[in-house]
Amino acid sequence: MRKIISFILLGFILIWTYNLFINNFIVLEEVEEEPYKGIIEIWDIPWAIKGNNYGWLQERIRNFERRNPGVYIELTQIDEDSLNSKIKNNNTLEDMPDIIPVNSSFFNSNILEPLDEYFSKEELERFKHHILKSTTCNDSLVAIPIGIGTNIMYINLDKFHERGISPPLNGNWTYEEFVNILNQLTYDSDEDGIIDEYGFIASIGAKDYNIWGIILSDGGELINPKRVEYNFYGEKAIKGLEKVINLKDKYKVVPDYFGIISEKDAWEMFYKDQKAAITISGAWASNFLEQLYSSGEGFNFDIVNYPMGYKDLPVALSNDIVSYGIVKKGDPKKTKICVKFLKYLTNESNQKSLEKIGLFTVKRGIKDMYTENIRMKKIEESLPYTEYIPFVDNWTEIDAIVQEEIRKAILGEKASYEAIEDAKIEIDKLKNQN
Repeated sequence: MRKIISFILLGFILIWTYNLFINNFIVLEEVEEEPYKGIIEIWDIPWAIKGNNYGWLQERIRNFERRNPGVYIELTQIDEDSLNSKIKNNNTLEDMPDIIPVNSSFFNSNILEPLDEYFSKEELERFKHHILKSTTCNDSLVAIPIGIGTNIMYINLDKFHERGISPPLNGNWTYEEFVNILNQLTYDSDEDGIIDEYGFIASIGAKDYNIWGIILSDGGELINPKRVEYNFYGEKAIKGLEKVINLKDKYKVVPDYFGIISEKDAWEMFYKDQKAAITISGAWASNFLEQLYSSGEGFNFDIVNYPMGYKDLPVALSNDIVSYGIVKKGDPKKTKICVKFLKYLTNESNQKSLEKIGLFTVKRGIKDMYTENIRMKKIEESLPYTEYIPFVDNWTEIDAIVQEEIRKAILGEKASYEAIEDAKIEIDKLKNQN
């Protein structure tokens, strides 16, 4: 009898063990999700650089495809206006690509997947915090930043030396020092009674933030960082705008067409015609000028910070963040592989490779970029002074309004306080319409 009972107990233990462990293990194996295999579509717009960003991205795509068999990524270049038109006119997201470029002008974050759940706290901590703020909308991460640039002042050292002028020590100067040097760099070179050499030139217009480092140097804010709202009004805003107006009206260190000249023409006036000793452009311009100088066609140049005002710190304003969002398609497996690809672009190796195209890392702790390029290293050291445009509702319309009012003030069509007040009135109307 004992043998029978023992046999029954042994059988029960074996069956119980099978059901508890082996059978559960088999079930787990059966429900394990296969990774996505198929095509991922990416649309991309030209980056704010003059390097081969398309080639950089293509190389990363090929490497990712090798690491993820069965995944194929189709990259299509498109201009920003066409991208915006397709987003507005597409009735279904199924006709949209899977990954699209996202910047502060992006107007429909509702079509983007919230990405917070795909990142651990530790992963998010590795990003530069102020960069993530510019890819966050309504407290949700809607885009993954890949690389950044900034705006910076470039000076023609040959012209400085010709006039016996020393560049600002350590690249820092006050607004008063800046104006004093501009006065010395503005003159009639052929003595015909007409000024033909100018100290400074820069462009003004929608989505153009070149001169804003001067405008914001006294503590004014284009956007309040806490409320993430338009905030350019008040005494500090007026004082900052008058600093730019005075370059033309009071100090006469810019040409009469300052306020009208396009970004392209301002840049050519500096590097090609060499009729302006100082200008403002993106980080990409450093490598461009370096190549010209090395070929014997350019001039010796250097990098300096924006002139300091009341804040006692240089300020730069930029929209140069390369970032991508994932379009909502209702396919979790596809979303995961898209996130995996964008994460891949932010790994340390790929971030360091941004050095090849004149961009900077979005990650913290990567310190050994541009160690052999002194000028690019200077730009990298200026990045903490850069304020990036975040997501703001109706930003394209707001930007167009304020930039046009700034232009009118510089052209003498309005007083500084009138331009700022009129911009606020129009922007308030825009807010009330929504």
